[in-house]
Amino acid sequence: MPRVQGDTRRSILNTAQRIMARKGFSAVGINEVLSAAGVPKGSFYHFFGSKDAFGEAMIRAYFTDYLADMDRTLAEPDLTSAQRLTNYWQNWYETQSVDECQGKCLVVKLGAEVSDLSEVMRIALKEGTTAVIDRLERTIAAGLEDGSLTTDASARDTAQALYDMWLGASVLVKIHRHLGPLDTTMTVTRQLLHL
Repeated sequence: MPRVQGDTRRSILNTAQRIMARKGFSAVGINEVLSAAGVPKGSFYHFFGSKDAFGEAMIRAYFTDYLADMDRTLAEPDLTSAQRLTNYWQNWYETQSVDECQGKCLVVKLGAEVSDLSEVMRIALKEGTTAVIDRLERTIAAGLEDGSLTTDASARDTAQALYDMWLGASVLVKIHRHLGPLDTTMTVTRQLLHL
């Protein structure tokens, strides 16, 4: 049965996420992605006007999925906001702590690299990471309201600091090849939220 066009495009993007999460953006050629996705070479320019446009689409698709997962975690019923945040950070810990993150760590892998290569990819990363911080801020604010956590700074500043810390720790895990940075970050997260 032939693939539907939307399925083919999504297959290319999903395959690229997995490969680029391991190798980076510049090290991966379009032919490698198309071959791994089982898609004919001519299909690429049918869906994407350039490698930059492709990179932007891949980052946006990544954040669409990431934010949907995050929304599910942060809306789990019968939990306090603090418990929802703890579940989110625990999931981050588990997906960043493996060698083969299967596309879960695209921001960690590509953030610095593509921000210098492509303005459209930088903007896609900026919009996506801002959306993550927005969700953290809302959940922290809800936790302040429900009394499940407290902070010494505003919900926004706390959300920003936590995201910055977790992103940096994820990079350090790759550099040091051990989980110490994430362990420290989990401890400091609990301290910042008074959990």
